[in-house]
Amino acid sequence: MPEPQPEARPADGSTPGTEPEQDPAVADEPTSPPVPSDQPEPSDQPDPADQPEPADQPEPTATAEVPAPRWSGSAPVPPPLPRRSGWGASAEPTPPPPVPVGPPEHQTPVDPWAGVDTGGWDLPSAELPPLPPTMSYPTPPDTRQWSGPPASPAGPHPVPPPAAPSAPRAVGPMVPARPVSPPAPPKPPKVPKQRRGRSSTAPPPTPPPGWQAPKGYVPVPVRRRRRWPWLLLLTLACCCGCPAYYGFPISAQYPARAALPVQVDDLSLRQDSRSTETAKTLENEVRKEHWLAEDTFAGVYSTTSGKLVTVFGGTGFRVSPESDAEAEISRLTARYALDAPESVDTGVRGRHERCAVGSADGSAVVVCTSVDHGSIATGVFTRLSVADSADLLATLRAQIVQPERG
Repeated sequence: MPEPQPEARPADGSTPGTEPEQDPAVADEPTSPPVPSDQPEPSDQPDPADQPEPADQPEPTATAEVPAPRWSGSAPVPPPLPRRSGWGASAEPTPPPPVPVGPPEHQTPVDPWAGVDTGGWDLPSAELPPLPPTMSYPTPPDTRQWSGPPASPAGPHPVPPPAAPSAPRAVGPMVPARPVSPPAPPKPPKVPKQRRGRSSTAPPPTPPPGWQAPKGYVPVPVRRRRRWPWLLLLTLACCCGCPAYYGFPISAQYPARAALPVQVDDLSLRQDSRSTETAKTLENEVRKEHWLAEDTFAGVYSTTSGKLVTVFGGTGFRVSPESDAEAEISRLTARYALDAPESVDTGVRGRHERCAVGSADGSAVVVCTSVDHGSIATGVFTRLSVADSADLLATLRAQIVQPERG
């Protein structure tokens, strides 16, 4: 009769009578209702302990696979949701850790020449020409030993033993020497720049060696020229000369005063009523036409031969005397029916004169006007030429207009 076997354990390895602990997450979840199966439950199957064990059955080997249970009695657990990243965490996924590589001594060696044809390594070598024979230097002749100074009375000095001849050194092949380029000439010393107005402290340059002065040469120290006086004079000429050139005529001609003399050479001032009325009319016209005039004058002169000269004008500052002279001739052209005016050279810088031929009361007349920076004078002449009229106007002007700075 067979002996009773110890109580057999279930296939999952748990002890009978004890239930395996379930996962807390799984235990909280509601379990699904059991699915009915056609297979008989384990409680209906006969217990292997109650069955007799055959005597001829071989022992099971360690390689036999244990059949897994068909179901564990719990619902499947879904995979966990991806974890949300916290505040400040990187949005990039964490790279997987690198696969550890073992030390090289545990790795399989690799042949780099695997599958390569290495059968043609014996290559023919080029024959080099033989080296030329070397020439040895000639052996220097033996030198005579130095006998030394004569022996002194105190005793002979010891003579050193002669030196042993040295063995000739091996001489290699003679190589032709390269041509040596001549040395570059030395650069002359750089002379420092000298500023203007400062004396140089460097000594004067010395003559080259072997230089001799010519016959009759006497060294004289060269004095350096200074250029600043010429520059100063040029500046003064530009700053003072130009204003003085243009300002001198103005200062010599303005201001001026006017007064009619009674007698000018052979001309006498007529003071009758008709002449006085004519002079007043002309003076009023001058005041009207030249409203910036400071003083006006007008008069009628005559000679013993019956020539009449009427002169009128005024004083005051004038910027452009030339244009004023042309304007005065243009104003009198209609009254005296003047021809084209002509310019007369007065010989005075800043004074301009114009003369033209016309007619008055049926007789020919010459009208001349002279203008400078300080005054204007106009004359009407009868029975005179243009040149004589211009000279007579200059004489009358010098007697009538007197500059205050003359």
